[in-house]
Amino acid sequence: MATILDHLADLQRAYDGFDGLSLLRAVLQEGPLKGRTAMVSSFGAESVVLLDMIATIDPTTPVIFLDTGKLFPETHAYRREVSALLGLENVRIAAPMAGRLAHHDPNGDLWRREADFCCDIRKTEPLDRALQGFQGWITGRKRFQGGMRLALPTIEGEPSAGRIKLNPLARWSREDVERYRILRDLPAHPLVRDGYHSIGCEPCTRPTQDGEDPRAGRWWGLDKTECGIHAAGGLT
Repeated sequence: MATILDHLADLQRAYDGFDGLSLLRAVLQEGPLKGRTAMVSSFGAESVVLLDMIATIDPTTPVIFLDTGKLFPETHAYRREVSALLGLENVRIAAPMAGRLAHHDPNGDLWRREADFCCDIRKTEPLDRALQGFQGWITGRKRFQGGMRLALPTIEGEPSAGRIKLNPLARWSREDVERYRILRDLPAHPLVRDGYHSIGCEPCTRPTQDGEDPRAGRWWGLDKTECGIHAAGGLT
């Protein structure tokens, strides 16, 4: 039986030179992923740029927001502000299952003991459920973020889930992202001014210093650079 992954090579060839708004327009308005694609957004430090592109093309596009239960209050406020400003009409909240938290993290301190498992039940599992029924999803990852992202393609397959993943800003620089935000007069996440340049869960995120990698403030002190939803062969 044919799957969406059978279209992967054709999509990669057709849109090899596309990124940003041009890639999103092509994928959301024509071809096999039209009406079958969701965006996943943390509403973090750089999220507003991609959200603005989505709103420009089609504000009814599903936007999945992972509410881990450990996010900064500022992130929730920013999600409400940006969603209203851009007119996003289909923001969906994905949250961990209460039973899973009660069983594995009754005191809310699993992040101290087993950070990977904490990410699994608070991020990976809820996202997997939220993406059921979609053939593709859009992420905000960029190559300049380093680590596993250095060779990030704009279009990639996710064989274990039978989906296609789009990374429209993969080739953009940090300066490109900020230039777009300023040009479009988009609000920055309020924590950016306090030195937070990559924003995740509150217990596992700290500000970074000048010259530090933007993601150095995530899971500092641990041999961990990704939460797991973008792991090779699996479900950022």
